[in-house]
Amino acid sequence: MAENTNDSAVLETEEELTSYSTETNAGAGTGTSAIEPGYGTGRRKEAVARVRLVPGSGTWTVNGHTLEEYFPSRLQQREVNSPIVLLKLEGKFDAIVLVEGGGTTGQAGAIRLGVARALNAIDRDANRATLKKAGFLTRDARAVERKKAGLHKARRAPQFSKR
Repeated sequence: MAENTNDSAVLETEEELTSYSTETNAGAGTGTSAIEPGYGTGRRKEAVARVRLVPGSGTWTVNGHTLEEYFPSRLQQREVNSPIVLLKLEGKFDAIVLVEGGGTTGQAGAIRLGVARALNAIDRDANRATLKKAGFLTRDARAVERKKAGLHKARRAPQFSKR
């Protein structure tokens, strides 16, 4: 019985994550932040994102593509947009993003940090406490550990045989 309730809870959260769309929140911003241009740089793993926020209607441009084209995964779209949603500023800023290096997950994390830093730069008094509490202004320092000499990978040693 307990397994069924856990399975249904997991299915519900997966469904919520995959059914998210940016159109449902467009134009619903009620945040109290200043609306002016801002810039932020975000880094995650090997990815570097340069984010420019300008007052607008909420459109995203990532390396010349829309957000949905560049990140087909709804989970990554949600991660990238999370600082704006947290501050209730949906539909108030257009985001122009240049991102390079790393994979899609690293790029999404880098863009999220860049957006949070840009929002922080725009209105430090209104946004900083909320962004800091949510952990959006902290750079995730985790990176791939370097390979060591005499090992297959960073820590994977060759198989040992006694005889």
